[in-house]
Amino acid sequence: MGKKVLVVDDEKLIVKGLRFSLEQEGMEVDCAYDGEEALEYAREKEYDMVLLDVMLPKLDGFQVCQQIREFSSMPVIMLTAKGEDMDKILGLEYGADDYITKPFNILEIKARMKAIMRRITSREEKSAQKLVAVSDLKLDLESRRLYIGTREINLTAKEFDLLELMVMNPGKVYSREKLLNMVWGYEYPGDVRTVDVHIRRLREKIETNPSEPKYVHTKWGVGYYFQA
Repeated sequence: MGKKVLVVDDEKLIVKGLRFSLEQEGMEVDCAYDGEEALEYAREKEYDMVLLDVMLPKLDGFQVCQQIREFSSMPVIMLTAKGEDMDKILGLEYGADDYITKPFNILEIKARMKAIMRRITSREEKSAQKLVAVSDLKLDLESRRLYIGTREINLTAKEFDLLELMVMNPGKVYSREKLLNMVWGYEYPGDVRTVDVHIRRLREKIETNPSEPKYVHTKWGVGYYFQA
């Protein structure tokens, strides 16, 4: 069965072009033209990917992404006509996995989507150990869910990837450059601030006091590591 993709943009020509190109790849595509409609689709179905424009009627893309993250970790790629770093960082702050600046090449869109899907699939296939428990933290590697005690914590795909990598290698210090390459891939055009944003968001979700972390620690001048 093909991958399920939600395309969200208020420019109908862009949506039409993306839908045609993705369906040519055998993907099942739903389309939404405003933020509220996008959320309705996202609540009704679990998508393998969401292509989400920033500038939308009713709710903007940042708001949509933030609300999706309250109930799902489905991968989200933000589409923005603005190229400033702050817009990109804002997208990551709200839980996006990647961003692409308009005007974009459809081949780049497909390449980014496939890279994210491939990394997720690869990690799922390589997870011989299905459940990892450290202190009161439990990672279900098969369903890609995180629990603290009995409470489930919603993580984005990249947040889960970061945590899984460090949990499986406790005490090993990873530089920001190394994490960027291992989690996002060598072809990722972003910089190391992407890692800092995701580590901060991860700490806000799993740490009782993010300023004094219990799990994800900083080795000053070197990088990050996991130690419970």
